[in-house]
Amino acid sequence: MDDPVQPPSAEPRPRRRDRHGRGMRGPVAPPQVPLSASRAEAFTDLVQDSVERLERRWPQLNDIDFLVLEVPPTVGGAADGEWSAEGVPLGGTVTASEGRPARVVVYRRPVEIRTKGRDERAALVHEVVVEQVAELLGLSPESVDPRYGED
Repeated sequence: MDDPVQPPSAEPRPRRRDRHGRGMRGPVAPPQVPLSASRAEAFTDLVQDSVERLERRWPQLNDIDFLVLEVPPTVGGAADGEWSAEGVPLGGTVTASEGRPARVVVYRRPVEIRTKGRDERAALVHEVVVEQVAELLGLSPESVDPRYGED
């Protein structure tokens, strides 16, 4: 009973790397592998693949900007917080104006929510891109891509 309990010292204890002493693990995959790409980057790649597929048939698509946005803007501004009666859009178009090329926009989150796997997502992205290009060019989606609608 002569040894009283010592209070903890004010100095910090030496930090261990982790509970088991192994330290931080390295990356699961190297950066050049698709596994390390974020969902947004993978989605942008799907849109780019679809555009490249269509540009072979329609060279005038080189003059159109293709964009990926997270979510579509709301009707009447952000204060309303609601979309039109048709539902949440998957894509949209902006016609060309002075000094600005025409744009096709694909909304990432609504497309991702409606798909389960990468193949299904790629098919829906391509359908959205084809529909928006058809609207911009004033054509039917089947004339833009003859394989439109095939599963």
